[in-house]
Amino acid sequence: MKKINISKKIDHTLLAPNATLEQFKKLCDEAVENEFYSVCVPPFMVKSCKKCLADTDIKICTVVGFPLGYNSYLTKMVEAKELINNGADEIDAVINISALKSGDFDFINKEVKSLRQACGKNILKIIIETAYLTDKEKTEVSKIILKNGADFIKTSTGFAPSGAKIEDVKLIKSVVGKNIRIKAAGGISTYEQAVAMIDAGASRIGSSKSLNIVK
Repeated sequence: MKKINISKKIDHTLLAPNATLEQFKKLCDEAVENEFYSVCVPPFMVKSCKKCLADTDIKICTVVGFPLGYNSYLTKMVEAKELINNGADEIDAVINISALKSGDFDFINKEVKSLRQACGKNILKIIIETAYLTDKEKTEVSKIILKNGADFIKTSTGFAPSGAKIEDVKLIKSVVGKNIRIKAAGGISTYEQAVAMIDAGASRIGSSKSLNIVK
């Protein structure tokens, strides 16, 4: 396997509900040491991590409607705006999975459009939680996200029964082409897995095992 510099493609992630401030400070130190693209942290930790990384070019990524996506899209809009005001550079928002599974594509269209508006020029990633979706649903939601101008489709929260799969990345890529980037996340813990996702079409990797990937 040809070696590539993968650090700048990684969102170094800590979203455990019981993680402490000290652990998030350590996460930021690790991101600096390994030159990761961003840290992906809970909303509560955005301000603290922004201060920790103030003198670096490492981005702050955070989550909205996480992890179930049940919140109303108006709530998600407010959350996204507040987090951007607090220093977040990138928003990873969970789609309303229940609405999607119910075939309410009009609602999904409104939700993505509203989130795009709320995020302005900041990077918006829409998490579709592939573990719960059929291939038809993955295709339809990818088309809606493409239509409404999100920057990324993200495969998974990491809290579902399974995470990123090569076949899902390839399917999404076949729908959106080069018009939207793909973030593969959930269960990626080795360099080989990460490279396989990139080869399949992903341009960003989300992982809580980033150190293992790069070392």
